Amino acid sequence: MFATSRSAPSPAAPHARRLALGVVATGMLMIILDGSIVTVAMPAIQGDLGFTPAGLSWVVNAYLIAFGSLLLLAGRLGDLIGRRRMFLAGTVVFTAASLLAGVATSSAVLIAARFLQGIGSAMASAVSLGILVTLFTEPRERARAIAVFSFTGAAGASIGQVLGGVLTDALDWHWIFFINLPIGVAVLAVAVRVLPHDVGSGLKAGVDAFGTALVTAGLMLGIYTVVKVEEYGWASGRTLGFGALAAVLIAAFLVRQATAKNPLMPLRIFRSRSVSAANLVQILMVAALFSFQILVALYLQKVLGYGAAETGFAMLPAAAVIGAVSLGFSARLNARFGERNVLLAGIVLLIGVLGLLTRVPVQASYPVDLLPVMLLAAGFGLALPALTALGMSGANEQDAGLASGLFNTTQQIGMALGVAVLSTLAASRTESLAAGGRTAAEALTGGYRLAFAVGAGLLVIAFAIAFTMLRSPERQAAEEPTADTQSPAHAAAV
Repeated sequence: MFATSRSAPSPAAPHARRLALGVVATGMLMIILDGSIVTVAMPAIQGDLGFTPAGLSWVVNAYLIAFGSLLLLAGRLGDLIGRRRMFLAGTVVFTAASLLAGVATSSAVLIAARFLQGIGSAMASAVSLGILVTLFTEPRERARAIAVFSFTGAAGASIGQVLGGVLTDALDWHWIFFINLPIGVAVLAVAVRVLPHDVGSGLKAGVDAFGTALVTAGLMLGIYTVVKVEEYGWASGRTLGFGALAAVLIAAFLVRQATAKNPLMPLRIFRSRSVSAANLVQILMVAALFSFQILVALYLQKVLGYGAAETGFAMLPAAAVIGAVSLGFSARLNARFGERNVLLAGIVLLIGVLGLLTRVPVQASYPVDLLPVMLLAAGFGLALPALTALGMSGANEQDAGLASGLFNTTQQIGMALGVAVLSTLAASRTESLAAGGRTAAEALTGGYRLAFAVGAGLLVIAFAIAFTMLRSPERQAAEEPTADTQSPAHAAAV
């Protein structure tokens, strides 16, 4: 259990838990905001710092590689040395790196700062869900907390697109990083007082250094391979060779975890059917929904001619309905119908989103062709909190940070796969249509439609897995044997 100092409110007090939820959600909002705000300012960054087109991609890739590859390690270290300590350290690193990125005057400094931002993001976000599930043990309270946390993702992405355009146009691109400084300082000022002082289980004989090296190298190499697929192609020797090496490293890591005295990722976590299935569903969902989050924005700008800020405002109705559903209804729906059923309903709505987008015209009317899509995005507000609850339901207090890091890692893997697969398919289809004599707008629209269709197919597969493999947390606890290290009290709570 948590050891609470005199300087921090007791985690048992409702107001303390609400403050802790607020500070963790705000920290995640800052991190997600940064991820979307950068994409809008890329042309301005390229013009100012002289990036080549290939070099510019590293403004995003440096962050993704560091973030995605270190989540699992950061989550486990949070369990060992304390999740509060890891969250605070990650927020410090991210805020300092944002300052460095804001004052960058060369491409090398900016890329280095983005890599450091990825490290800080991994440290803070890997333990965020672990903090929440150990603070909110009562099912209804936990459902509300997860709904608030999930909403920050959609809110951060939508606000980032609007804010990035406004800051870049009104001031300059440096301010997309400076905006993190007051948020980061405020999060730290509150977090040191309200987050519980958990001591962690201790490093004991030490962390599995060899396993850490294997999984970090494997994830870094795997994410690098995926994000470079569009440049080199799926069948290139570089992609196949690096992909095979990454797979060997990950396989060796799993073998190591089965025999290590102090494993980085105890394989007992996969005994929970909900944890395993929820992470698989998440990979498919996130990969599919990349087409909504990114390709819709590209369609609005490249086909319909929207500006950066105008694109952000066009997607705000989606954020509004996601917020209304996730904050206003999802917790009650999960309590009444169960997370599995709510997740299935959310996936059905999201299939409808991408299904409508497969018919989007070259000359679209926003109220007729796009507003219904934005409103159906309410499926995010149903699916994400329910899936998060299922993904964390099998984690006990000892492994909460690991489960949180794993859930965030599969999210990044899904995002990287979505970028690689769907953007490559869209680009290939666009080139084919352009070669056949279609106009640029028609060719682009055809490429986006194909990506939307493939995304819808991935969601159908996710629905099938969720329907056949997932159970409600209560039924899961009753049906599956509890791991030796998991307390009966916790199993009953989840």
